[in-house]
Amino acid sequence: MQPKTSTHKFSVKERARYLLTTHDKTYDLLVIGGGATGAGIALDAASRGLSVVLVEKNDFAWGTSSRSTKLIHGGLRYLKQLELGLVREVGLERAIVHHNARHIVRPEKMLLPIIEEGSLGKWSSSLALWVYDRLAKVNKTEARQMLSKEETLAAEPLLPQDIVKAGAMYYEYRTDDARLTIELLKTAVEQGALALNHSEMLNFTYDESGQVTGAAIRDYILEEEYELKAKQVVNATGPWVDELRSKDADGVEGKRLHLSKGVHLVVDRQRLPIQQAAYFDVRQDGRMIFAIPRENCTYIGTTDTDYKGAIDSPRSEQADVDYILAACKEMFPEHPLTEDDIESSWAGLRPLIHEDGKSASELSRKDEIFHASSGLISIAGGKLTGYRKMAERVVDQIVKRLGLDASCQTENLLLTGGDFASEEEFDRFIQLRVGEAKQISASPEQIGRLARRYGANLDLILENAFALHAEVQDPADRLLFAELQYALEYESVGSLADFFIRRTGKLYFERAAIIAEYPKVMQRMLKYFNWGPSELQLQMQELQQAYMQAVDFA
Repeated sequence: MQPKTSTHKFSVKERARYLLTTHDKTYDLLVIGGGATGAGIALDAASRGLSVVLVEKNDFAWGTSSRSTKLIHGGLRYLKQLELGLVREVGLERAIVHHNARHIVRPEKMLLPIIEEGSLGKWSSSLALWVYDRLAKVNKTEARQMLSKEETLAAEPLLPQDIVKAGAMYYEYRTDDARLTIELLKTAVEQGALALNHSEMLNFTYDESGQVTGAAIRDYILEEEYELKAKQVVNATGPWVDELRSKDADGVEGKRLHLSKGVHLVVDRQRLPIQQAAYFDVRQDGRMIFAIPRENCTYIGTTDTDYKGAIDSPRSEQADVDYILAACKEMFPEHPLTEDDIESSWAGLRPLIHEDGKSASELSRKDEIFHASSGLISIAGGKLTGYRKMAERVVDQIVKRLGLDASCQTENLLLTGGDFASEEEFDRFIQLRVGEAKQISASPEQIGRLARRYGANLDLILENAFALHAEVQDPADRLLFAELQYALEYESVGSLADFFIRRTGKLYFERAAIIAEYPKVMQRMLKYFNWGPSELQLQMQELQQAYMQAVDFA
């Protein structure tokens, strides 16, 4: 059976046409914020039959939703804080998200080394993972396995023999957070939602009784301002939640955000050639961090420090780099990393709920919903894994306010590209496409990478590539241009940075390739959008700044 591909085009070039119907329309829901939470809310509401419009001032997934640890995980660390309800919910959600998006949510073996003076002993680790398996209803094939010292060192020879006491093997799920977000939005669009990136909310609009009725929008694609009217408005802007609340008549009352910065470093896999992902202790402060192999790279993180700087520009700083490198040196002493080994990095902000007297790492990751007297709903906190339940809770309140009887539909709603019944079916899909793509000289590695990025929508990219066969002689360029064409037509790409950072992840995991590819991509986008000299200069500056910042820790 042929898996389904995208059915709706989603292009910024068509925005003027999309907006023709909005001038006299009052939507059921306006969502502000195009990260995973906002995208999840838009999808949940649209799939219940509500009319939905979403706006994002930058690109979709521009903030936290492209700068996480890129795991859909069950929250093992929350057991230490006895947040059993949170562990159970995110553990169950992990299985649902995997089922609905198999192409971008994949099982990942995770080694937990148990070390001298670590935060968990052998028996406490065994008990914690046993509780974890049962709370999250983990599949038997993915249940935890306790390991002896010898078995642990055999599983990961790079570990230090002198401090390893034992280990455990369990499963997490690896994802691409930005791609998960865009797949959510593409699916929401298929369900009837309108999603607008590069469109900033300037201020709220109100009726005579002071109830919020929508927002004034500055659209950077069309370079114009307009008003969007809605019966309900949700603020799902992550780290910017309080900034948006301050624009409402109520201001920031009651609980407020506590921002925490998380940094990840990326190195060549040969510099840290671990056998599988690892979750290990940092003995200097009792925290734990991940080291995760991904294609030709290994990425390590994360830090968890209070953040008071500019929300739009968190940076990987020298102290962050020193912390992660020191942690890696202790756990993998035979492969000590230096700053010169770092190929890329990213820094993201966690929008946690402030609690007096608690540090960032002690704060709960639970989400909370804030209600303003104006009717504005704001949601903050939470984890990437919990986006669907967060959305369900918000939309349940919205349909109640609207007097509708519409239940959540997203538990079994496959995301676009994710139409596969099993891991085996997805693997067979890849093998079939590898065979077909030999005709255009595409390698198995290239096809596998694209399949894990786009799922069944790989077929649309291959259609583009076959159509380019006569025009473009170089096989690598042919696939690159085919992917770009798909991203422009179906993924609302509006800038060079959109494509290289959030649609393909190349800034983080194939940074060196950007140097060769961006001039070619720029020429195609220049022609597609008909950019003038000043716009072209801005496009190049944005990408170049991100490219340099990924390895600038000053």
